[in-house]
Amino acid sequence: MSSNGSLDAHLSKKTSFLGLKLWVLIGLCVALFIVLILCILSVWVTFRRRSKRTADTYPLSQIPNVSKDIKIDRVGPQSFQDYPESVFLTINEKPANKNPDTALVHLATSKSDPDNLSQCSSVYHHERGFSSHSGEVGSPGAIQKNHSSLSYGGLVTASPLIGLPEISHLGWGHWFTLRDLEIATSRFAAENVLGEGGYGVVYRGRLVNGTEVAVKKILNNLGQAEKEFRAEVDAIGHVRHKNLVRLLGYCIEGVNRMLVYEYVNNGNLEQWLHGSVRQNGGLIWEARMKVILGTAKALAYLHEAIEPKVVHRDIKSSNILIDDEFNAKVSDFGLAKLLGSNESHIATRVMGTFGYVAPEYANTGLLNEKSDVYSFGVLLLEAVTGRDPVDYGRPANEVNLVEWLKLMVGARRAEEVVDPNLKIKPATRALKRALLVALRCVDPEANKRPKMTQVVRMLEADEYSSREDRRNQRSCTTSTEIEPVKEVSGSGDMKNKVDDLESHRSKTTGA
Repeated sequence: MSSNGSLDAHLSKKTSFLGLKLWVLIGLCVALFIVLILCILSVWVTFRRRSKRTADTYPLSQIPNVSKDIKIDRVGPQSFQDYPESVFLTINEKPANKNPDTALVHLATSKSDPDNLSQCSSVYHHERGFSSHSGEVGSPGAIQKNHSSLSYGGLVTASPLIGLPEISHLGWGHWFTLRDLEIATSRFAAENVLGEGGYGVVYRGRLVNGTEVAVKKILNNLGQAEKEFRAEVDAIGHVRHKNLVRLLGYCIEGVNRMLVYEYVNNGNLEQWLHGSVRQNGGLIWEARMKVILGTAKALAYLHEAIEPKVVHRDIKSSNILIDDEFNAKVSDFGLAKLLGSNESHIATRVMGTFGYVAPEYANTGLLNEKSDVYSFGVLLLEAVTGRDPVDYGRPANEVNLVEWLKLMVGARRAEEVVDPNLKIKPATRALKRALLVALRCVDPEANKRPKMTQVVRMLEADEYSSREDRRNQRSCTTSTEIEPVKEVSGSGDMKNKVDDLESHRSKTTGA
């Protein structure tokens, strides 16, 4: 007891420091020490966060040689013979020979330089070829080896992800945090909404490095967010093509599933044909065919240049985005399915947009790439006529676009189907070719529809001839006689009907 009393008495003594008791002074020293430790920890954490989020922290010399971006999805040897390493699709848009029959879609190989594949890209390796997708020999977008930057159309551009901080990756793309995308979209503000669909909302955003993006926030309706997220990732997460909208990355955080795409700022084909953009001046014929040709190239790539092939399952005008140069960008792979080389079809629930769905798929649920070909044919007819695939505001025999057009061609009135909003009508040969391609694509028998590479060949052959026809048409505006145009190429019953139509037109104008 005496010892405890002496200790209490000693601690209760006043000290020379402000007259404070000893136990009070000891308590203050302990408190100050704890505060000092907390301040040091706070400064360290703040410094770590800033160092992680500072843009352009890594100079190019420090960029790691091993890319953590999208892995290359190589084409299996069973897809194309004699291409054991890799395959990429290139298309001649400017044939050197003036004979349009020589405009060919061909497959080229790159055995020694896998970095130039049309499917490969890198978040940090800006030398990977963004322009190598569906490149053109001797024209802008051609594949060039040993370039140290992205080359497209003769311009040197950087990857839209350069300058972003390196964070965790899951094997491909860039893994954005929820906070990253909230900052980019101003917390998903209503004024940044680009569009809404059954599966989510698309917002416009700007990354910390200044790149504009489109952020697709998938709604979590009974697990649909997970299904759509995986469908889009499986379909285009590992591929690159000039006419496919580029998937830059994703966000997986809690129940949130979001996809980050390149931002395409010139609307979509539906808006240009039927919507608000049309008020600014409709698409001329050449621009429409450029969009259609780009879409055909993208589908040819998905169907025939990668393994497993990708069936989009929802080709429609609102899913064809258009950039400033009127290049098509196929988007929205939420319904896409993968089809292996040993599978002729897959059985699945019927999904898609009414008016674009192939009849055999709607009736049986059996899906393959021919379903996309049918949808493309409807899309082509929509571009030619300016009409919706199904329009209940029209007379009964004109509600269904495909059936109405077949009737018009059968009655030799094909020239009357051209969009009346076109100020300059297409040349006879160009219209004839477009209708022939479309009618072959919408053939009710799936096995009679052409492959998309064949469609590209036909459209490219006409691209050259239509330019020649346009020059001739402008130079002969004062002429009162129109000479019949010879057939370039093609076969089938619908071709004969279109030929009959042209012969009839020539006779009537001559009379």
